[in-house]
Amino acid sequence: MSTKKTGDKGEALAAAFLEARGYIILDRQYRFERAEVDLVCFEPAEEYERGGDLVFVEVKTRSGLGFGAPEEAVTEKKQRNLLRAAEAYLHERRLDGSPCRFDVVTVMLTEGEPQIEHIKNAFWVF
Repeated sequence: MSTKKTGDKGEALAAAFLEARGYIILDRQYRFERAEVDLVCFEPAEEYERGGDLVFVEVKTRSGLGFGAPEEAVTEKKQRNLLRAAEAYLHERRLDGSPCRFDVVTVMLTEGEPQIEHIKNAFWVF
């Protein structure tokens, strides 16, 4: 499977995984110049008064560990690119100042069922 197909499959699995946990997918593959966010989601808060959080999600998919664990690919440079895209997203939609966070979803495509891990607040940039 090509890296593009692997990434697309992982992104679809990650989106379904998050939706099953109550997240609402707002955008996929949001781009600003050369920066991209794989998924932009809304996670409703359990306490109604608080509303919820905007969640920028980086999905990393691997079919093996030859290039390391998926989460290791979210380098400082990648984090800066995600921040740029998130700032643009917030600005374009007039959501500046909204509560948000950065999560990473890793997908391992191995024999049998895919292994999916959700890392909330994977890094903090604001």
